[in-house]
Amino acid sequence: MTHAARIFGDNLARAERYHDLLATTGATRGFIGPRETPKLWDRHILNCAVLGEAIAAGLTVADIGSGAGLPGIPLAIARPDLSITLIEPLLRRSTFLDRAAAALSLDNVIVIRGRAEEKAVRAVVEPADVVTSRAVAPLERLAKWSAPLVRPGGQMIAIKGSSAAEEIERDRAVVGRSGITELTVHTCGDRVLETPTTVIVGTKTERSRGGR
Repeated sequence: MTHAARIFGDNLARAERYHDLLATTGATRGFIGPRETPKLWDRHILNCAVLGEAIAAGLTVADIGSGAGLPGIPLAIARPDLSITLIEPLLRRSTFLDRAAAALSLDNVIVIRGRAEEKAVRAVVEPADVVTSRAVAPLERLAKWSAPLVRPGGQMIAIKGSSAAEEIERDRAVVGRSGITELTVHTCGDRVLETPTTVIVGTKTERSRGGR
């Protein structure tokens, strides 16, 4: 819990309540696999919360395919200065997210039910400074879904695994056509996590076909 205290600071108790929600309701509803429950802190909650290292103060964030709230909810707890929209298509999960945000008193979080690529979602979600995701899709599709939700000059930040560099090399040209360029690999949490979080960061061009 030392790492959690360093990451969440005064909001540690809120992070602990979120952990309990995932370990109980999240597990019984199948949002978290039974083998993942003992690994919730390191592999899921802290892994997502350190994403805040890559995001400047006071920005708006749209988290696509939020699922059980990863990475959006840990990020919202660790960084209450951010305004975060969780976008999740499945009713059971979006309902869980609504209830979790209310139970944790996360005033900086709103939940939108829908898919990032749907026109209805794009119509109600203002272009964000940052669009985040975790384990949603291969980079090619992820950029296509993310680009319309990022403001020009904003960033797509996707949590990825050890193959992040290979994904960039494979999909760079296609991703560029969606309006996301300057793709790079970064790590977050180097000083607090045994296994730092690997992310792909891309910037939305001022003019692109990935706009609205």
